Amino acid sequence: MEEIIDFTRSRLTWANELTVGDLKVSCSQVIESLEPHLTDERKLRLKEVVERRSTHVISILENIYDRGNISAVMRSTEAFGFLTMHLVDPPGAKFKAANRVTKGADKWLDVHTSHSTPDTVLNLKKQGYQIWTTDLNATHTIDTLDWSKPLAIVLGNEKDGVSPEMSALADGSFQIPMMGFSQSFNISVAGALIFYRAHLELKKLGDKVELSPEEKQQILANYYLRSFDNPEALLRNKLSSK
Repeated sequence: MEEIIDFTRSRLTWANELTVGDLKVSCSQVIESLEPHLTDERKLRLKEVVERRSTHVISILENIYDRGNISAVMRSTEAFGFLTMHLVDPPGAKFKAANRVTKGADKWLDVHTSHSTPDTVLNLKKQGYQIWTTDLNATHTIDTLDWSKPLAIVLGNEKDGVSPEMSALADGSFQIPMMGFSQSFNISVAGALIFYRAHLELKKLGDKVELSPEEKQQILANYYLRSFDNPEALLRNKLSSK
């Protein structure tokens, strides 16, 4: 029997059945019940966005001090169609998105938080991801990455970059070529450049990196739930009328 998972607004619920409050509902029930409460324009927009979502390339932000930079990377990640972010912070750190910067982008992401670099990296490697870190002194450039395989891009903190622990576990490091006197890009700018390049590379790969119909339905159900302040009440009203 498939596990039924609680719906949360910070993590995407990857399941065909989930719990909303004390209701146990399928993704199809969520979509059918909430669609009448959305405008045709909104429904079309949500479905268009879901069609272009990808988990083929994800980001890991490790020990970023400037929370505004995290919010800016969130905005770029979401804008270019990527779904998943991992935030790795020291114990005790707690991230709160700056809505002024994210413009609500975090609402549409699947955000994972962790205080362990090894746990994050090893779990992603088990899922088939290559781990590549950004490094100003790397011999590889972004042009040499193999975009055909699932890829996790790591951005480190503003002062020291990625941790030695992350570097030791990663599959490699790369830099973004620069032609001027400046030695580095701001993290938020680097994130935007990387995910724009990822977007272009994935367009070349086409349906090879598309999500399955089942995964798209799961994302859509999550997005429908996130579109309402109290989706449980709407679901309860619809289901009780049947």
